[in-house]
Amino acid sequence: MPDTQQTIIDAAILVFNEDYSAPLEKVAERAAITRRTLHRYFTGRDELLASCARDMQRRCNQAMAQALDSSDVPLVQLENMLYAGVECGAKYSFLSKLHNRPEHLHNPQNPNCAHYDAMMTRYRGVVSFLIDEGTISRELTVEWVTMLFRSVISATVNAEASGTVARTSLKHFAWFSFSKGIGV
Repeated sequence: MPDTQQTIIDAAILVFNEDYSAPLEKVAERAAITRRTLHRYFTGRDELLASCARDMQRRCNQAMAQALDSSDVPLVQLENMLYAGVECGAKYSFLSKLHNRPEHLHNPQNPNCAHYDAMMTRYRGVVSFLIDEGTISRELTVEWVTMLFRSVISATVNAEASGTVARTSLKHFAWFSFSKGIGV
């Protein structure tokens, strides 16, 4: 993929994560290119969003799979998945938003949806195991833990973007907040 095309995708992810309805001018501005250059690579918003979704899916799935494969200890896997989500940053946050929008037509036959489902199944299996063994509070459901997981990643992404929290503290703060929130 040409560098300019990837620069546009990266800029679009940041812009649309902050404001889904942002105009393409903001994407071009963030990418430090002209709108005309943007249209050399993407015919319009839908094509750009589709490219963003594919890029985020590939990168986040790879990071999450590595996190799951990093250990045989479920709590370590969960912690590493949180760190992977933080490292994916706006990509994880925006992918989650896109996939959970009411107008998203989830289709298990779509490779992107299938990959997302497979990763979420693995994630839920880890969380379910940790709840069953009592490591995560039994008062919580898998869905609640999942929403909290996404929220902590989103808060971490926002803290990084605001510049008000030292970058070196982000992962520590994220895991501390999440782990205490789930009763670990």
